[in-house]
Parts: sequence; C-alpha cells; structure tokens
Amino acid sequence: QVRLVESGGGLVQAGASLTLSCTVSGRSFLSSSMGWFRQAPGKEREFVAAIRWSSVSPFYVDSVKGRFTISKDNAKDTVYLQMNSLKPEDTAAYYCATGLAPDIRRREGYSYWGQGTQVTVSS
Repeated sequence: QVRLVESGGGLVQAGASLTLSCTVSGRSFLSSSMGWFRQAPGKEREFVAAIRWSSVSPFYVDSVKGRFTISKDNAKDTVYLQMNSLKPEDTAAYYCATGLAPDIRRREGYSYWGQGTQVTVSS
C-alpha cells in the first residue's frame, strides 16, 4: 500500500518562502515519478513540478520556474518543494503524487495522492 504524507504548508506574505515535504511509504517501481500539483478554489488541479527517483532532472510549469525547486532524498523516500518569492497567485492546496507517469506533467499518470497541504500567500 502506497501512502504519501505532505507537510509544510502555511500562511505567508508575498515574497516569502516555504518548503513542502512529501514522504512516501510502500514505494515500488510503480512509483517511479513524484509530482507536485496544486488546486486553487474553482480551478482545475494543475501540474507544478516533478522528478523521477532515478533521475536528477526536474520538470516545472513555466509559472514557477526560477522560484520553485523540487528535490528528493532517495534514502528518506522524501520529495521536497522549495518555494521562494511566493505570490498571491500561488495560493492553493498542494498535493504530491506518485506513479509511473510516462508523461510526467499529466496528472492521469499518477496513481497515488497525498491529502494535500494548504499554501496561502497574502499580498
């Protein structure tokens, strides 16, 4: 049974930083990709960043490039999302997910999801 637990959300002012963590238990070859997605009220869940356990190459949505950094600690089965220069438009529930994700940016490829952690950025 794959389980993901996220932490690190909160309420911050614009320009501040937050780091989200996601620890995976029960990881297998079916969990080769790790992704972060976010969903704002009334909007679709969107891709934010992703990385594969076997690679160091990250993937980002254009709106967070240069501000967010995804990283991983294979020994701890944990993925991080360092978020700098936060903007009010980054406000959303952030979800981590894992799966084979052949197209790493598409949520359909992720089989397991965390419960989400709220990030609120005030102006």
